[in-house]
Amino acid sequence: MRYVILGDIHSNLTAFEAVLADAERRGEVDKLWCVGDIVGYGPDPSQCIQLLRRYEHLCVIGNHDCAAVGLLDISDFNPDAAAACRWTAQQLGQEEQEYLKSLPQRLGEGDFTLVHGSPREPIWEYLLSTASARVNFAYFDSPFCLVGHSHVPLVFEENKESGGCSLLSLSVEVPLKLAEHRLIINPGGVGQPRDGDPRASYAIYDSDDEAIYHYRVPYDVAATQQRMMQHGLPIHLIERLSYGW
Repeated sequence: MRYVILGDIHSNLTAFEAVLADAERRGEVDKLWCVGDIVGYGPDPSQCIQLLRRYEHLCVIGNHDCAAVGLLDISDFNPDAAAACRWTAQQLGQEEQEYLKSLPQRLGEGDFTLVHGSPREPIWEYLLSTASARVNFAYFDSPFCLVGHSHVPLVFEENKESGGCSLLSLSVEVPLKLAEHRLIINPGGVGQPRDGDPRASYAIYDSDDEAIYHYRVPYDVAATQQRMMQHGLPIHLIERLSYGW
C-alpha cells in the first residue's frame, strides 16, 4: 500500500495538483493522509477541499481550517494571516464549511497517529526543536506520529534507552526506514514551504518497504501569485512563495 502524506496545502491548488501528479507518476496512490490546514493564505480554498475529497483520504483539522469556519478566534493570528482567513471564510460554501467542521483534531491509522500541530497541542504547537519533540512522545501511543503546522520537513527520533530525542534529516535522496525507534515526522508544506525551498513538499509511505520517501515538486508559483493578487490577498503572502519562507 502507498499512502501520500501531505499537509499545509493552504489553498494553493497549483501546488496541490503538482504534488498529486508527481505522486501518481511514481505509482498507484491508495490513500491520502493530510495533516491539516487545507485552507488559509492562498487563493483556492474551495477547490483544494474539493480536490482532496475526490480521493480516499484521512484528514485532521488545522488552525487555519478551524479559523475559516469560526472554530478559532483569529486574534492570535498576525495581520496578514487574519486578513487571508477572513477572505477564505467568505469563499467557502455550506458543504465545504461542514466538511472542515467535521474534521477531528487527532486520528489513528495502523502504526500512525495524525495531528496538525503536535500530539500535546494538536492545533497550535510547533515542533521545531528536540526539546519540544521529546516531551511530545508521551502524548501518543503509536510507533509513529505525523504532524504539520511548521511547513518544515523534519523527523524526530525517540531514544528510549537514553530518554533523549534526535533530529534526523528527511532527505529526498535517502528513504526513511521505519525501525525500532518511535518517530515524529513532518512531510513539509505543500502550499507554503518555509525551509528556504519554494518547491512543494510531501512524502509517500510504502507499507511494503516499511519506508517513507520524501519528495520536492516544482510548480508554477507565478500562477498562484497572480490569482492571489487578483483576490487582493496580502503582498507579503504573495512574495514569500517565491522564496519558500
